[in-house]
Amino acid sequence: MTLQFIDWISIVAFFVVSLLVGVLVARRAGSDATEFFASSRSMPWWLLGVSMVATTFSADTPNLVTDMVRQHGVAGNWLWWAFLLTGMVTVFIYSKLWRRSEVLTDIEFYELRYSGRSAAFLRGFRAVYLGLFFNVMIMAVVLLASIKIGGVMLGISPLETVVITSLIVVIYTMLGGLRGVLITDFIQFLIAMGGSVFAAYIIVNLPEVGGLGNLLNHPAVREKISILPDFHNSSLVITVFVIPLAVQWWSVWYPGAEPGGGGYIAQRMLAARDEKNAIGATLFFNIAHYALRPWPWILVALASLVVFPDLQSLQNAFPNVASGIIKNDLAYPAMLTYLPNGLLGVVVASLIAAVMSTISTHLNWGASYLVNDFYQRFIKKDASQKELVLVGRLSIFLLMVLAAILALFLSNALQAFHILLQIGAGTGLLFLLRWFWWRINAISELAAMIISFLVAVFFEIIYPRIGLPPLVEWQSLVIGVFITTVGWIGVTFLTRPSDQETLWSFYRKVHPGGPGWKPVLEAARRNGEEVEMYLKEKWSVPGEMVLVLLGVLFVYSFLFATGYWLYENYLPAIILTATAVVSGAVLMRRWVRTYAAKVQN
Repeated sequence: MTLQFIDWISIVAFFVVSLLVGVLVARRAGSDATEFFASSRSMPWWLLGVSMVATTFSADTPNLVTDMVRQHGVAGNWLWWAFLLTGMVTVFIYSKLWRRSEVLTDIEFYELRYSGRSAAFLRGFRAVYLGLFFNVMIMAVVLLASIKIGGVMLGISPLETVVITSLIVVIYTMLGGLRGVLITDFIQFLIAMGGSVFAAYIIVNLPEVGGLGNLLNHPAVREKISILPDFHNSSLVITVFVIPLAVQWWSVWYPGAEPGGGGYIAQRMLAARDEKNAIGATLFFNIAHYALRPWPWILVALASLVVFPDLQSLQNAFPNVASGIIKNDLAYPAMLTYLPNGLLGVVVASLIAAVMSTISTHLNWGASYLVNDFYQRFIKKDASQKELVLVGRLSIFLLMVLAAILALFLSNALQAFHILLQIGAGTGLLFLLRWFWWRINAISELAAMIISFLVAVFFEIIYPRIGLPPLVEWQSLVIGVFITTVGWIGVTFLTRPSDQETLWSFYRKVHPGGPGWKPVLEAARRNGEEVEMYLKEKWSVPGEMVLVLLGVLFVYSFLFATGYWLYENYLPAIILTATAVVSGAVLMRRWVRTYAAKVQN
């Protein structure tokens, strides 16, 4: 495969536009830390929502989906489709709470919600743990995808790939801050989505594939197309369906699908101009993330089973690619090599856009932790705004270098996906309850974080080396969830709660409501505080759960209806389409009635 002049025009034009955005907003971005990391809290829902989608529209995501489809069939996507439950809970319950908190980062939340030295330690430790360790790991996975794309499609080495990619993205992220990231995300999403759709259309109609009908009837594909797993295969059902829907969505912390919101999703909500825009952004994100994007990737993954039926066929086709990274996820960029010139450049640009949108977000997000929650909080509290922006830009550069180095040692995206799931196993329930149960404290969060990490180290590093019978992935996940959950709940009851002043201040600012705060309200009344207005206020969560269920029904119906239309299975397609239309209409009507009159403008 050789890129022609017309292909390079598309790629170079994309680089120029991305850098130009950074240059144009650099002066405004450098004015103060709130602008650099939160765009002065003035962003509209549509720009924030598209940015959330663009960030998760990374080049490693189609690779990951391809890996799942080739190993477990289309039903393997339930490993991440189950996170829709988390997403809808965040939309209708937690997004407004985040916006009310008015913190600059979700890590700053710790000293709003908890008290004492333990809260300060948690904030600083978590800033480094997530902003540096976790963030570098995620960016390394994204860069791994670019390494495979560069090796297969451009014929360049891993080192050349990470140097070129890192250099461009770090420049415009350092210059433009979050505002620059949001604008480039919008452009990059349009390119990435268009590229994936056109690529799927061309690939499905390749002579080697023979069109959609031949693809779906091919012996290697026919057994892979079911949206639901084969319920006669109990091991597969438990792994990709039961555990994700019953356990994983509420118990596991995973970047972009944090229970209750967090990370760059929280950063976008905090940058919204008001609560209504925060809710609208996260709702749009969940619809686009789960219902709009997957099928072009799935079709390419299914086509890869025809062209590259096994790993050896991939190795034979790309002998210059290191054998250590010849995994199932390589099949996606391998299929893109069949695209014609002209479109090839657009698709390569779209993949580069996907990589850069994700990395730029993680660079700005990680730097916000290191600056706001570590440097300013613990090193130099009186730092000027200009100094904070400078430290932020230097942090972005450091994070990029570390991620580039780590990327050279990874082999496949699914491997990193399971490692991150295991590290976050058992922490999710705490993130859901901390808004509604006064008893949770900073030590609870520290315990959950430390226990889950130690359990992950045991299962990923120690367990395979001590001669015990191997565990399947869901078994180690469930064990990790159980140990971590029991651990942090036990620590909660064995340690002192946050002080009354902090709890009361948090409640007045965020007013989450519910029976979990009754002891705090009663203590405040004994102290002479006016609490009657809060006691009379109806708790909104039960009604919001109805919206959550409607949202889940709408998105899943939309997602599966699309699949059945593609499969030309018209009866379920019609039923699911009707379900999506009705549930969507009811959802919007109830949402407008419930929130539009209440949220602040």
